[in-house]
Amino acid sequence: MILTFPFLLFSVVAYNVIVFTTGTPFETVLFQIPMISGALWNFTLGDLLIAATLFLLFVEILKATRTGGNSLVDHALSTVVFIACLIEFLVVPEAATSLFFFITLITLIDVVAGFSVTIRAARRDFAVGPQSY
Repeated sequence: MILTFPFLLFSVVAYNVIVFTTGTPFETVLFQIPMISGALWNFTLGDLLIAATLFLLFVEILKATRTGGNSLVDHALSTVVFIACLIEFLVVPEAATSLFFFITLITLIDVVAGFSVTIRAARRDFAVGPQSY
């Protein structure tokens, strides 16, 4: 049952918690790393959220390789998360940011990749079976 949970929802919830409760700006520098070139790389809260969201996308794509009835529930829930993100991006003023747009885009990629991987795996499973002439 835990594998059907859309993990990208954690990123959406984290964004909303940060925006609506803490009010911490996403431009807040978490740490700085001096580069060989002499430049200073600033790692911000927004960067952390995008990196975590990309990691969760990787987990979601791995989940999409499973076959079975639960994978359909997983895809449906991922679609619901994408639709909720899209509506929030369009309707809620605090979500009308580039950061939230990229989170929404990542949820769309999850939906498209999940269905694509599942269809591809189903074709492969179908092709492996015995052939009748």
